[in-house]
Parts: sequence; C-alpha cells; structure tokens
Amino acid sequence: MKNKFTLIFVSVLAIGHVSAAEGLYNVGTEAQNAMPLKWSAGLNLTYDDNVNPGGASKDSAVSLNPFVGLSFISLTPQTTWDVYGRLGCIYYIEKPSSLVDDVYAQTSATANLTHRFDERLRFSSRNSITYELEPDYAQGFATSRLSGAYLFWATDDSLGYRWTERMATYTGISLTGLEYGKSVYKDQNRFTWEAYNQFRYQLTQERSVLTLDYRYGQTTAAGLAADSTNQYILAGLEHRFSPTAILVTKVGLQVRQVDRGTSTDNPYAEMALDSRINQDFTLKGFLRYSVEGYDTVQTVGAGAYDFSQRQTLRVGLSGNYAVSSMVSIFSGIDYIPAKFSDGHLVAGTGSASSSGLTQHLFNASLGFSVKLIERFYGNVAYNYTDSNSEVSKAYNRSRITIGVSYQF
Repeated sequence: MKNKFTLIFVSVLAIGHVSAAEGLYNVGTEAQNAMPLKWSAGLNLTYDDNVNPGGASKDSAVSLNPFVGLSFISLTPQTTWDVYGRLGCIYYIEKPSSLVDDVYAQTSATANLTHRFDERLRFSSRNSITYELEPDYAQGFATSRLSGAYLFWATDDSLGYRWTERMATYTGISLTGLEYGKSVYKDQNRFTWEAYNQFRYQLTQERSVLTLDYRYGQTTAAGLAADSTNQYILAGLEHRFSPTAILVTKVGLQVRQVDRGTSTDNPYAEMALDSRINQDFTLKGFLRYSVEGYDTVQTVGAGAYDFSQRQTLRVGLSGNYAVSSMVSIFSGIDYIPAKFSDGHLVAGTGSASSSGLTQHLFNASLGFSVKLIERFYGNVAYNYTDSNSEVSKAYNRSRITIGVSYQF
C-alpha cells in the first residue's frame, strides 16, 4: 500500500502550479534524470537589419555575442535541484547612431528546488532572473523591442499536500518584477505579487488530473501607468498522453480592477504542451488569452493614454529535430495580437479617452546545429519579426546568426 500511495502522490503532485518563473512553456514537471555540472562557451556573429525597431530610422548593424553557461541537475530521494545560468553580451562592432551603447548584457539564470518532507508534503521553489536587450516572448510580458535593456525576475514558492489517495492541493505565492534601465521607459516597470490555491483530483485512469484554481494578485505600476488587482477562477485538465507527452489546460474568469478604471469580468485561458514525439523530435507549445497589465501606456497622437483593458492572445510553438547524430534542426514561432480598450488620457493633449486600437506581432526563427568535432558545435539561424500596430510604429526585422560553441 505504501508503494501505491507513493505512485499516486507523484502523479497527483508532480505537475503542480505553472510557474511564471519558467515562462509560458512550463508545465511544472520535475527533472527525472541527474546531470553532472556542465559548462559551455561560445561566440555568435549576428547581422541585424533593424537594430532599433520602431525608431526614427532603420539602421543595420553587426554584433558579436560571446557567452558562457553552466547547468546541473541533482537528484536525491528527498531533494531535486535544477540549475542553469548564462552570462553573455551583445557587442556592436560599429555602433549605429540609434543606439546609446555599444555593449548590452545578455544574462539569465534559473534555480528550481523541490523538497519532499514525506510521502504527503512537498515544497517547490521556482526562480529565474534575466537581464537582456532582446525580448523573450515566452516570458509573457513583451510585445515589442524597446531600445533599452530590461531586468525581469520571478519567484514562485508553494507547498503541495496530498489529503487523500486522489486529492491534493498546492498553495503558494509568486512574485514578479520588470524594470527598464532607461527612465524614458519607467511607465513599463511593474511589480506583481500573487497568492494562489489549486485543488487537484486524480482521475481513475491515472493519466488525467482535474484542477480548480483561485488566484489573487496585485500589480504596482510606475510612471503614468495605474495599479491593478486581478482575481482568477479557473478549471483545468492535465493529461499525460505518454511518459514523455503532457498537456496542461485552464479556462475560467479573470476579474480585473484598475485604480482609475472600472471592474471588468473577462474570459481567461491558458495551455502548455511538452511532448517528446520520439527519440529525435521534441515539440513544445503554449497559449494564453488574458487582460495583461504590461505595456499599457501608449502614445496616440499628441497624448499618452493608459489603457485599462489590454486583451492579449499569446501563442508560441517550438520544436527540435535530430536529423542525425551530427545535425539537428530547431525552429519556433510566436504570434501576439492585442486590443487596447478603455484608455484614459494621462499626459499631453487629446480626447479624454481612447479605445479599440490593435497591435499584432509575428516572430519566427529557423536554424540548425552541426557537431563539428567532439563537444564542438556550429550553428546557423535566421529570425524574422513583423510588428503592425495602431499604437506604435510598425516595423519588420531580420537577423542572421552564425556561431560556434564548446561544451565541457
């Protein structure tokens, strides 16, 4: 009976709350295999035909991107550590006039911990920090490229408890922060805390878990942006198609209150897929529809407006296919349409309100990696971005990257 309880405990609790600390691709699963400390180092050469998209001029530039990284996974019967770090930069060989600096940081780190006190109780902590110039759309806040570097961090800490053979709960709190170094972007800065409780019920077939979530969060904004409060009531299903394929879905209601706006009830949905189709092919995806509190201050004509309702759909898909032991192909797409409503004039001149403005962003990448010699790899990648907006300048952008890396 003890072994049966242990098996169900793992299946009921192991997926857990989808953490903001790992972005929208995360499905909450834990590492299954230990990995010793691994280091990597590399250098990329990038040609960018629009280095400051949305700016007054379209400038091209060539940059060097050196980096070093490390990763390791430690597994014991009670504790799991999963750590990753990367330190790098973007150096523009000939800095275009549209950029202030010729060197920008590209640094990120994650540290995830799971500790099992006994067969019923476990503690989970997921943490990440990023300081970079290029936006990572999978983090769930960026919709365009700004010319300044940003700091984004997130932490999610929770306790999971199995009350019966099939029922369990996760209770926790998450914190996220976004800060741009340039004062001109202070309207984009945010701090959010969110408390949540999730009920989980294991179905008879042991491949599916029903979930019921309640989340309460408050966001403090800087500059001209207003503070807000959000509540979520969500029902979900987590289904494991196979030991290497899982789908996590949630749908429900988002109740949003903005300091100088009105309370609104909005539909909410999120989905994350993590699937290893076979030994050679891995596919991941996400979808989220919500009213977001990021990037709400926009310039319309001669006035700046803070939009209380920014309805946003985020869709992402990424894949990796190993053609052979020497060659692999990787690709990804992001699609982010948004609609801005209930805008209030907060600076400048213009009408008192604005509404119904739209923004669409499409981003796609394709590349391949080749094992040149033992532990030494080469890669080539192409990235294309197209932004069409009624609240900011439209642009398109292409980047071509050639690089080498060494793992040890």
